Amino acid sequence: MEKSDKYRAPALDKGLDILELLANSAGGLNQAEIAKALDRTTNENYRMLDTLVRRGYVTRTPEGDRYMLSLKLLVLANQHPPRRRVLDIAEPLMRALCLEAEQSAQLAQWQDGDIVIVSSYSAPGNWRQSLRTGSIIGLYNTGSGRVLAAFQSSDQQLQMIRGHQLVKGEVALEEAAFIADLAKLRAKGCAVEASGTVRGTTNISFPILDPSGSAIAALTCPYIERIDNYPAPDLKDVTEIMRKAAAEIGRQIAGA
Repeated sequence: MEKSDKYRAPALDKGLDILELLANSAGGLNQAEIAKALDRTTNENYRMLDTLVRRGYVTRTPEGDRYMLSLKLLVLANQHPPRRRVLDIAEPLMRALCLEAEQSAQLAQWQDGDIVIVSSYSAPGNWRQSLRTGSIIGLYNTGSGRVLAAFQSSDQQLQMIRGHQLVKGEVALEEAAFIADLAKLRAKGCAVEASGTVRGTTNISFPILDPSGSAIAALTCPYIERIDNYPAPDLKDVTEIMRKAAAEIGRQIAGA
């Protein structure tokens, strides 16, 4: 027996088959049509249809003989802002903060075991340091990764730590010690620390929080200090600019 067969859930398969079928049927289907389309008997589908109706995923037509997909799946999907929505809100604010801070900025998210840079803007002027959009970075040795993990539930933290795929140059830390470090970072509300990958850069990382207080993204500035006479915003100023931008992105995502 193949592993995929061993862990199958036939009842769940049946329910998903019905949902997918009804999603492609504008006018709804009766029990006989559903049974024929899925090559099952009406008795096999009856209990599943009854459950889907009771849970609100499927509705009956006013006549009661046809079944249609409800909008509940759409409501559930909209409870978790999709990546494009996050970027639509964040990118204008990122462009503005780069101009004000005269530094680069990047947005990172957790995606299937990786910390991925999903948007990046370079500083104006001659000097800049930024990561390319699409870059995969470390969990343990970056401000973005640490902030993303710090602002999660305990269960989600463990999933991130145990599911993370190390990148080149990254070294995993002992789990308990890393979790304790994340707790301290969460208490601070952000990470302002020397880069763990290059010299001469201070990472300023703030979480983008959803209404539950979990980080859906990390906003980071790889701060470079000017040592000439140019009056650029200093570390303290840039940290405050970043704090305000992260808070505003989170506010807009929450619709507050």
